[in-house]
Amino acid sequence: MNAQNQTQLTEFLFLGFSNLLSYEAHLFLVLLAAYLATLMSNFMIIILSLLDSRLHTPMYFFLSQLSCLDICLSSVVVPKILVNFLRQQHTISYDQCLAQAFFLIGFAGCELALLAIMAYDRYAAICQPLHYAHLMRGKVCINLSVAIWLWGFLHSAIHVTLASRLDFCGNRNIPHIFCDVPPLLKIACSDTWVNELANHITSLFVGLSPFLFIILSYIYILASILRIRSNTGRRKAFSTCASHISVVTLFVGNGSMNYNQPSAGYSLEVDALISTMFCIVTPMLNPLIYTLHNREVKEALRKILSCWKRA
Repeated sequence: MNAQNQTQLTEFLFLGFSNLLSYEAHLFLVLLAAYLATLMSNFMIIILSLLDSRLHTPMYFFLSQLSCLDICLSSVVVPKILVNFLRQQHTISYDQCLAQAFFLIGFAGCELALLAIMAYDRYAAICQPLHYAHLMRGKVCINLSVAIWLWGFLHSAIHVTLASRLDFCGNRNIPHIFCDVPPLLKIACSDTWVNELANHITSLFVGLSPFLFIILSYIYILASILRIRSNTGRRKAFSTCASHISVVTLFVGNGSMNYNQPSAGYSLEVDALISTMFCIVTPMLNPLIYTLHNREVKEALRKILSCWKRA
C-alpha cells in the first residue's frame, strides 16, 4: 500500500454481522459461551497430557499442540468480535487487520500440518509397531513440531506481505467478520493477480499436500487393519484413529467451505456462519471428540477429578 493510501485508510469496518444488529446481545452471549468452552476444554486436554504419565506419548504430545493451536486460532478472532459487540462498532485498525490475518492464516496452516503429522503417528503405530518407538522418538517429535510452526507461518508471511502492498482507494468495508486475505482481495482496487497466483501455488503445498498425505496414511492404515484377523483387534486399531478422522473431517470440511466459497449466491449471513464454524465451533468440538472416543483421556480425567475430590 502506498503512503498516501495508508494515511487515508486507518481502519476497516466489518459487514459480516450488519444484518444481525438486532441480535447483537444474543450473539455476544453465544460467542462468549462458545469461546469460554473452547478455552476450558482445550486447556483440560493440555493439563491432562502434562499431569498423567500414561499420556506422555507422541500421540498426546501432538494432541496437546492441537489444543494449543485451537486456543490460538479462536483467540485471534473471537475477542475482537466480542469487543466490537460491546462497542457496537465493528471496526479494526489497518495494522490490527494485517496482524489478525497473519496469525489466523499461520495457525490454520500449522493445524493442517499438525493433523498430517498426527496421521503419520497413527500410521507408525499401526503399520510399523515394532519400529514405532524409533520412528516417533522424542527428538523426531520436537523437530516435527518446529517444522509445523515454520510451515504455517512462512505461508502466512507470504500472503500478508503481499496483502500489505494492496491499495484500497478508501474502501474500508470488509464483507466478513474478521480480517483474512480473501476478503481483503475483494475490496482492493489494485491488481491482485500476484496475490491470487501466490494463493493458488501455496494452496497446493500448504493445503492440498497435507490433506493428500493424510489420505495416503489412512489408506495404509486401513489396509493394515483389514489384515488383522480378530474383530477385537480391528476395533481396537480403528478406535485409535476414529477421533483423528473426525477432527480432520471437521477441520478440512469447514476450512474448504471457508476458503472455497462460490462467487454466485454469496451471502454475508452464510459467510459469517461458515467462518464461525471454522474459527469458533471447530476448536470447541475437537477436545470433545477426543474425550468421547478416547479411553485414555477419559480415564485420566476421572483420575484427576477423583484426586481433586479427595483434596
